[in-house]
Amino acid sequence: MSTLTLTIVAVFCFGYFLIAIEGVTKINKAAIALLMMAVTWTLFMLDPAGYLSVTDGQAATAGADVIEEHLGSTATTLFFLMGAMTIVELIDQNGGFNFVRTTMQTHSKRALLWRMAFMTFFISAILDNLTTSIVMIMVLRKLVADQKDRLVYASLVIIAANSGGAFSPIGDVTTIMLWNKGVITALGVVARLLLPALVSMMVPAYLLSLTLKGRLTYDAGGTEAAVSESGLTERQRRIIFFLGVGGLISVPFFKGLTGLPPFVGLLFVLGLLWTVTEVFYADPQIKEEDGAMQKRVSEMLRRIDMSTILFFLGVLMSVACLQTVGVLTMLGEGLDSAFRGNCYITTGIIGILSSIVDNVPLVAGCMGMYPLAEAGNMAIDGSFWQLLSYCAGVGGSMLIIGSAAGVVVMGLEKITFGWYMKHISWLALAGYLAGMLCYWAEENFIF
Repeated sequence: MSTLTLTIVAVFCFGYFLIAIEGVTKINKAAIALLMMAVTWTLFMLDPAGYLSVTDGQAATAGADVIEEHLGSTATTLFFLMGAMTIVELIDQNGGFNFVRTTMQTHSKRALLWRMAFMTFFISAILDNLTTSIVMIMVLRKLVADQKDRLVYASLVIIAANSGGAFSPIGDVTTIMLWNKGVITALGVVARLLLPALVSMMVPAYLLSLTLKGRLTYDAGGTEAAVSESGLTERQRRIIFFLGVGGLISVPFFKGLTGLPPFVGLLFVLGLLWTVTEVFYADPQIKEEDGAMQKRVSEMLRRIDMSTILFFLGVLMSVACLQTVGVLTMLGEGLDSAFRGNCYITTGIIGILSSIVDNVPLVAGCMGMYPLAEAGNMAIDGSFWQLLSYCAGVGGSMLIIGSAAGVVVMGLEKITFGWYMKHISWLALAGYLAGMLCYWAEENFIF
């Protein structure tokens, strides 16, 4: 490995370290990711001919072409995320998720736990884990007054959201990345991972249900669904909800029918919703003081969390640089040699690592380390890619800082790292291993 390559790796590792200790440095991880991306690619351009099969005279142009090629691949994921975030925000702002609260209402603690677990699991397969977690915590605050009990429910929200996102091609950033890359298909990942993901949620849920006894008491009036005041009729709100959620669900079918990248179908749904809501809000009876302007797509686009989008841009492009200089290929060959090509051990370790570090660069790194094969574990919908989708998503539940869902719930409910590790981590690990065992059984006795 050349000195220049070692320098690129050192820059990436140092940048990743700073991202991991964001809570200590108080520097936004997006800023570090962008610096990391810029520095790694700048170093690469010092000697692009050393990594590309071109002459010195063609090196600069070829290097720029490689960067643009990786940027195009990264942009498909970023546009998908931006569109999905806007659609979810639009549904939420118009009261589309109020039905969740009504459906979950019960006086039984154990019944609420199971309703919440399954509701979170299946909603997170359609929406992103972060949004699902926020919605469920807001609902729990209306249904569970006791803080001690709510910590148990909130912890299960993290596990259920991560498990639900793992079996859906649009349920998690990592599955979106793998799907966009073409290493998994929508039908394949749902068929093979639904049961393992469900097991990974149900095992911790059952163990947690044994700790809950008694009945809940609350003010029934406080649990009634609050309607977002936007001036829209109930019929119009339902149209927005069904267009949004139905559109998200239909994206995999759109890709299958047209062959277009998933972000095209997603942006089609966004454009349709945007047009419909503009027609609704053009009604002169809807006044500006009703909050209509704040609920228009044009306003919501201004409130998109661009720091998250830029973080993904920086990380994915930095990993692409490591792929271009050959580091990821070397690492992949080393892992294959160490574990003799056992995809269960390799992906299992990656899943455990995803509870410590962000799973986005881990999955991006794996996509660069392991080339797509014609047949076997590395083929499209092969065991390696499906296990990677499962492990990277579900593994993040083992520590509260291991996923976006965990971090947001930690902040909303003030769950400490130590409490979660003592009471929940082993439950998440049990579910994680049970799900992998379930996948092994499917592979050997069903599929």
